[in-house]
Amino acid sequence: MKVESTTCNQLPVQLEPVVGPITCNRSNYRYDLCSINGPTLLEPNSSTLYAMDPTEQPICLKTRPYPRKMDRIAMAVVSELTLTSAPHNTQCGITHKSPALVFSAGGYTGNFFHEFNENFIPLFITIHSLLYNQDVILVIIDSHDEWSQKYVDLLSHFSRHPIIDIKKETISHCFPSAIVGLISHGPMIVDPTLIPLPKSLEYFHIFLENTFEKDDVSPQLTVSRISNEDIHNSNSTSSTIELLRTSVRPRLVLISRVGNVGRVILNQQEVIKAAEEVGFDVIVFEPTNISLAEAFKIIHPCHAMLGVHGAGLTHLLFLRPGTVLIQVVPIGANWVSDTYFKTPAKELELAYMEYKIKEEESSLAQKYGTNDLVLKDPKSFVSGWSNMMIYLKSQNVKLDMERFKIYLRKAYRKARRFMATDD
Repeated sequence: MKVESTTCNQLPVQLEPVVGPITCNRSNYRYDLCSINGPTLLEPNSSTLYAMDPTEQPICLKTRPYPRKMDRIAMAVVSELTLTSAPHNTQCGITHKSPALVFSAGGYTGNFFHEFNENFIPLFITIHSLLYNQDVILVIIDSHDEWSQKYVDLLSHFSRHPIIDIKKETISHCFPSAIVGLISHGPMIVDPTLIPLPKSLEYFHIFLENTFEKDDVSPQLTVSRISNEDIHNSNSTSSTIELLRTSVRPRLVLISRVGNVGRVILNQQEVIKAAEEVGFDVIVFEPTNISLAEAFKIIHPCHAMLGVHGAGLTHLLFLRPGTVLIQVVPIGANWVSDTYFKTPAKELELAYMEYKIKEEESSLAQKYGTNDLVLKDPKSFVSGWSNMMIYLKSQNVKLDMERFKIYLRKAYRKARRFMATDD
């Protein structure tokens, strides 16, 4: 007998958690987590997941599987998925033996920090919380080619199966079950108390090591001193590493921000020179047009990392415990600097240092004056995220080299101690 299809428009949409073949928990303010607890059919053209087991009362749920649900800007570019137990007449095109884990690569994807904070760390948490030691198939919506190509190695370490990109599929897929959404514990956090088999951010770092560490690049790599000019004249990552093979000087990677992105170090060349004079080999790293594997090979063996607060500091996830991290904190960026990088740095047992700039080191002083509320009392000035953009997008920094050299010398001493234990 033919079963007539029923659309969700013909059914009441459930908003609260339900019990049955489809469950959806919306209690967390960061994410919704839904599941189909039995045979599941994905119909990609309508972005619908059907519970194939019959139910007395068909239900329909809508969800956007991205762990930033209170952020309207991010969620505006996250596609909605439908989960329903309504009757249908779609047949399985491909039948899989492993469960599906469905999530969105929309939101703030394109920003390196957000790609880890909202994609990969939550993916790690979700698999270790709900699918540990299970073979899983990743089903992604809102993906695009650049993102998929950039993270192909990392994605393949989460699952041995080809990624299913909903937007590119034309035939239906069937799974024994499906989880829709990702679990987030907060900004750059893996809370071991919330995972059945306790894991921490350190385990995520080890996961990255297992993904990208190759025999030809050892964490104990010794390098020769090179200049900033040498780095820019190098044609490849391998030639850069080869230039660095014979030195015993600690290596400092400087995360460089260029262009009109804000939080640029205006006297970067002075910073490089001072770091070299202190005793570092300096690698200037511009995180553009470079694969994640290449970035790992450059950053992982280093003894120190320096940068102004920004997405590039997410590379701290590549650093080994004991590595020195210097975060330059712009005016008005105390909370975001502490939350997004200071806290995870300490979780990873990095030797964390921070250099908080003074009013006269901020480019905002030229526009507003050093005694303006913008510089003197950012907390009072920031009444919403739009005002925060003044500090994040319109502010550059010119470091006081006399003051900053004190920090560099301290960082050098820490890096030398780390090298001694690294041999």
